[in-house]
Amino acid sequence: METNPAVRPCEVLVSGAYFADLVFHGLARPVRPGTEVFADGFGLVPGGAYTLAMALNRLGRLVLWSADFGTDLFSAHVLACARQEGLAEGAFRHHPFPVRSLTVALASADDRAMVSFQDPVDAQPLAPLVDRLRPRVLLLPQLRCDDATVTGLRAARRLGALVVMDCHDNPATLDDPAVREALAMVDVFTPNDAEALRLTGAGDLDGAIAALATLVPTLVVTRGARGAVAVRDGVRHDAPSVRPADAIDPTAAGDCFNAGLVHGLLNGWSLPDCLAAATLCGAAATTGPGSSAALNAVELDRRLGRRPHPPSRATTNVW
Repeated sequence: METNPAVRPCEVLVSGAYFADLVFHGLARPVRPGTEVFADGFGLVPGGAYTLAMALNRLGRLVLWSADFGTDLFSAHVLACARQEGLAEGAFRHHPFPVRSLTVALASADDRAMVSFQDPVDAQPLAPLVDRLRPRVLLLPQLRCDDATVTGLRAARRLGALVVMDCHDNPATLDDPAVREALAMVDVFTPNDAEALRLTGAGDLDGAIAALATLVPTLVVTRGARGAVAVRDGVRHDAPSVRPADAIDPTAAGDCFNAGLVHGLLNGWSLPDCLAAATLCGAAATTGPGSSAALNAVELDRRLGRRPHPPSRATTNVW
């Protein structure tokens, strides 16, 4: 029995599949059918929701990641990387069969194309995890509106957890009532510009931002080289991009952006300061294959010009 209901076993619960990313970077030109292009570099790196969990762990947050692993080589590789990073394993599930999740990423400095494959596996029920782990933040890397996810979102709201959800190339639109129902229980929604346009059907990005900002308390739209936009309580904040001279792979930039954003929210920073942290984390991730170049808390504080300090782990909501 829990002796102190205010004590939460983790700060952030990340719920999402791993991917093993085969990243070909430094492509001189786009890959087209019938042609062959040689890359300047290659890496086999863990991706998917691993990136969120790892990046937040490097920033000093207490993270548990709900993920499934099997008997295949890709599961073994990502699991070994998670253990090397020191990720807690309290929400992992291990299966006696292959659970392959892999992506081939063809990356230039500015963009990437991806081809993915995933073995089907029943997702771990979200609501019991939320009730057991009592996170301060529930972080979902993809727009999900199935019944099990909605039940989990309700559990998070009941416990006072902040719900942060990305879109991640989901083809759904606001015409689907289930999408609107899910977004009604989201506190921070973080689509990119193309996702915002597709989701809303708006003719321009400003229209898409206006439509989405009426549905969620805090909207954050990433715009690649044009930075990011956030809207809260009708107030818009624009953050410029940070473009490292040595960028080679943007594959993990969005997830590391979200990690920096959540880190700032947990610290009680203002929304512009959260955007600044997110932008720096996203930019840093582009300087290595996959998420290998994700920042730690000391380096992020240095780049922000802040005095290094341990992450705030207060049990009260500060956003």
